[in-house]
Amino acid sequence: MCGIVGYIGNKRATDVLIEGLSKLEYRGYDSAGAAINTGGNLEVRKFKGRLAVLEENLKEYPVDGNLGIGHTRWATHGAPSDRNSHPHLNMDGTIAVVHNGIIENYMELKEELMSEGVVFKSETDTEVVAHLIDKYYKGDLLDAVYKAMEKLRGAYALGITCKDYPDTLIAARKDSPLIVGLGKEENFIASDIPAILKYTRDVYLLENGEVVVLTKDEVKIYNQNREEVKRDIYHVTWDVEAASKGGYDHFMIKEINEQPSGTKETLVRRLDENKKIKLDNINLTKEDLDKINKVYIVACGTAYHAGLVGRYAIEKFAKIPVETDVASEFRYRDPFVDENTLLIVVSQSGETADTLAALREAKSKGARILAVTNVVGSSISREADDVFYTWAGPEIAVASTKAYTTQLVSLYMIALDMAIKKGTITEEFYNQVITDLGNIPSKIEEIINNSDKIEKIAEEIKEAKNAFYIGRGLDYYVAMEGALKIKEISYMHAEAFAAGELKHGTIALIEENIPVVAIASQSELFEKMVSNMEEVKARGAYVIAVAQEGNKEVEKAADRVIYIPKVNDILASILTVIPLQLLSYYVSVKRGCDVDKPRNLAKSVTVE
Repeated sequence: MCGIVGYIGNKRATDVLIEGLSKLEYRGYDSAGAAINTGGNLEVRKFKGRLAVLEENLKEYPVDGNLGIGHTRWATHGAPSDRNSHPHLNMDGTIAVVHNGIIENYMELKEELMSEGVVFKSETDTEVVAHLIDKYYKGDLLDAVYKAMEKLRGAYALGITCKDYPDTLIAARKDSPLIVGLGKEENFIASDIPAILKYTRDVYLLENGEVVVLTKDEVKIYNQNREEVKRDIYHVTWDVEAASKGGYDHFMIKEINEQPSGTKETLVRRLDENKKIKLDNINLTKEDLDKINKVYIVACGTAYHAGLVGRYAIEKFAKIPVETDVASEFRYRDPFVDENTLLIVVSQSGETADTLAALREAKSKGARILAVTNVVGSSISREADDVFYTWAGPEIAVASTKAYTTQLVSLYMIALDMAIKKGTITEEFYNQVITDLGNIPSKIEEIINNSDKIEKIAEEIKEAKNAFYIGRGLDYYVAMEGALKIKEISYMHAEAFAAGELKHGTIALIEENIPVVAIASQSELFEKMVSNMEEVKARGAYVIAVAQEGNKEVEKAADRVIYIPKVNDILASILTVIPLQLLSYYVSVKRGCDVDKPRNLAKSVTVE
């Protein structure tokens, strides 16, 4: 989604803005711009394309000024263009605004403003905000911002500068992420923490409806009632280097290689000295669990695929009925939710708009909310009743890898904890699965260390226009994730199917040399999967199988086989996805795609 950076201090603002925006490129964008308050004017530069276009312009035609707002845009209203890029101005160019989110009633407001003589220059919803602030501006910028906010419906994080206020930066937040960075004789606003880590580790996490007024020496936060509020400083402990490539060609391959440590950290930090699970500060007692009559797991994209595996684990271990739903659909179908419902929301960023909306909907009906997220202090983590943090570390590549595997480990641990408390599994089973989870990181490392074969397979299929992924049971859920990965970063059309459904229409799509990736890790379903591979191979498919070591029978039905180390079938999903991540990565590289920032996609989807 869009990225915002704002600065006020003693440094040249353009330098800070470019540096900050470069750390937000992972969010996805199609244009970039900045507005600098020079003390007597607002100087605006904005261009369609990569941040480098803006950076080159500012190098050739520098702008002096110590106050500025910058933006990377991901188009929602109006096509990518210089004209639609942010910042947007009022008619006389004295107020500039950058915005992340969607103003839902912008057409209504636009028509009202046009009837009053306002002339619009862009097709965006954001320009409405600049004109609306201008409408209410009578010399008091903060008052004008509040009055404009009263008119806005939707989600927004705003950065605002005014020609008449050369020493003041104003920002506001509603349902879109925004943080404040605290420096010495300088302060910052940003959509995400990495943007300001070069300058400070002390931040304020803004709440919904809050407005913040920044000078270089002071930060004041106000609530919806215009009352000043005090906020504890959040000190960032992770290293800025964690968000750099560290010698790898791309963030994605770096993050694939970080999965052994991520899964290990997620596990061992929740085990006591007796190797028993302790779920941070989550207090789900047996009595609490006995009251729960329904569990929902709600998420989007890759997190949804993790949720499918989580559903399997909770139902199998704890014997509680679980329903998994896409967050964007969940609240619109009026699901049955009450005080006996447990809603588990899964989100890497903790800012996913649809997931956050589902959380709020369920919470309003009395449900208990358990969040699985990677970002401390995110909106979802703050609004949930309980939080299970994954220990993936910063994930920069748009295509999620280490967040997914750490989410799987988290959900397995939650399922085990529920089951042992309910008495639906034995102590022996509980201990064995924890031991098996402890062996997962080294097995992931083994797969990664033998990726040469996967790279060769990528070379063989790189020209394919279509691919299919098939599996049964848990393997079907991994097939869904594998298909998503390859299409989102290599633009190869790919679909996942339950292998048992092939005869019900899907097999008509199989043609000569079409790649079919078949996951066959489940012992009780292995023979049926081999049979499905033979079916597609007989119709000309190029079959790439993923199976556990020792299952040589699969070689009769596949053109290529990728073996994973022997593992408990229940946990195989954590391993089978690794070759699929690597295959997607190598295909994308060989096709010359932008691996870390694929077209039309954003890392954190903060609009519905």
